[in-house]
Amino acid sequence: MLSAAAAIVLWLLAGRAWRMALWWCCLFGLGLVIVIATKIAFIGWGIGIGALNFVGISGHSMRATAVFPVLFYLVLQKSPAPVKTSGILLGLALGALIGVARVVLDAHSVSDAVSGWLLGGAVSVGFIRISKRLPKPLLNRRLVGLSLLVLLPMSYAEPVPTNRWMNAMALYLSGHAKPYVRPVSANYFESV
Repeated sequence: MLSAAAAIVLWLLAGRAWRMALWWCCLFGLGLVIVIATKIAFIGWGIGIGALNFVGISGHSMRATAVFPVLFYLVLQKSPAPVKTSGILLGLALGALIGVARVVLDAHSVSDAVSGWLLGGAVSVGFIRISKRLPKPLLNRRLVGLSLLVLLPMSYAEPVPTNRWMNAMALYLSGHAKPYVRPVSANYFESV
């Protein structure tokens, strides 16, 4: 999803939509910072919400929900309003599907995934609302098509070790020797 977010920036810059590109970078970047902050808070200090089994906003859910609606909105910008709206809703649904997959894989709790979906939705819907007041980009169809073709094989690439980086940063900032980990039961939070 980070590659797709970067492709969106490329499309906007190539389409001379400088302000839209800046807004996208700011909103998406803010979403990433919030996700990282919640994860570092838990990993370094054990800050979470035990009653909800919340240990940090799901980055996968946030990124997917931020990127897919914006991607469809931009690709479908010359389509009738119902088609654009359907694309945005499909993007939100795909983000929800990613969140469900993270829960099924036991990588996140429901609260982690839902918070990621809500944050990603705020990023994408916020960007779309802001961009409606800005001049539309002149998207280069060849660039869009080529970048989408390049993104497909990237989904099979080796993932970037962001969890290891966040663990190292959290331990450095907190001064603790070991990271906090997701508790087996919610009672864990009562002792933190």
